Amino acid sequence: MRIVQIIDSLEIGGAEKMAINYANALSGVIDFSGLVATRDEGKLKNQLSNKVSYLFLKKKSTFDLGAVLRLKKYCKKNKVKYLQPHSSSYLTAVLVKFIYPKVKIIWHDHNGLSEFLSIEKSFAIKIASLFFDGIIVVNNKLKTWAEKELYCKKVIYLPNFTTIDNPEKAETILNGQSGKRILCLANLREQKDHFLLLKIAEKLKHSYPDWTFHLVGKDFKDDYSKQIKATVINKNLEQNVFVYGSKNDIKNILNQSDIAILTSKSEGLPIALIEYGLSKKPVISTNVGEIPLIVKDGVDGFIVNVNDVDLFYQKLLKLITVKDLRVQMGNSLCQTITGNHSEKGVVTNYLNWIFSL
Repeated sequence: MRIVQIIDSLEIGGAEKMAINYANALSGVIDFSGLVATRDEGKLKNQLSNKVSYLFLKKKSTFDLGAVLRLKKYCKKNKVKYLQPHSSSYLTAVLVKFIYPKVKIIWHDHNGLSEFLSIEKSFAIKIASLFFDGIIVVNNKLKTWAEKELYCKKVIYLPNFTTIDNPEKAETILNGQSGKRILCLANLREQKDHFLLLKIAEKLKHSYPDWTFHLVGKDFKDDYSKQIKATVINKNLEQNVFVYGSKNDIKNILNQSDIAILTSKSEGLPIALIEYGLSKKPVISTNVGEIPLIVKDGVDGFIVNVNDVDLFYQKLLKLITVKDLRVQMGNSLCQTITGNHSEKGVVTNYLNWIFSL
């Protein structure tokens, strides 16, 4: 079996992390495992195993013929059988297939907003799906969507998996008091709804001002990011909410945190949740994607409805005031994640499915 992951960049993000995870995991169990970054490299590059073959395409435009030819040459040289493009990188794989038909495409859909795609993007994916040999999705809602809307009907749901044995040295020092930090691992994207977090932070400032929020994730320097930072200033939250941008030493950051939260409006299965669980952090999350299928409310953490500021705040107060509950929920979530989202189990199911194609 000879499989290559394709991803647009190696900046820190969920799809990017999963491309790395699959490439690394497969490098120990198949004949050839590769990874291709099409447009940009990034901080995740140094998490790639030295057993994985790596190519940076330096793609300059949507239809960069030179990049397509370079990828075809790479596939031919390494006798690649499957290309596994993640999220929007499917177009690069399809263009290669036009000139190298023997390669097969497995599209890996991480997009928790696929059910809300624009007509143009939905049409593009639908046409591209004519050339897919299989589709992997990260939640059951996306599975239903793909089976209904796309031409390729060989669809499988595989949960995300990850490890947090980060080789990077500890370099990030979180602000705030030790033992009183609330972490949100999420890129600054509208889907992640950091404004819910800010509303909660404003309430918590009056009751427990010594507890602080820490936002770790890629800052796109766009309007959404500017609005977050403006709100922090306007609400006088500069000593309560801290924005760090992308960081590579996630294990170190988790070790400095006490409560972990997700405030998203939409999700697939966020890698952050798995990282929270492996680090035994108590979690509060909105009721989106596959999260409520993993986090049993009141056992592994707390689940609240999207944009329910008051309930989210009340659940947070419970974790702040009862340390034993934090420990109990963190341990429970760790057991759940370890038992159901291990690399070995997911990769075994993945390979069995690939062989069945």
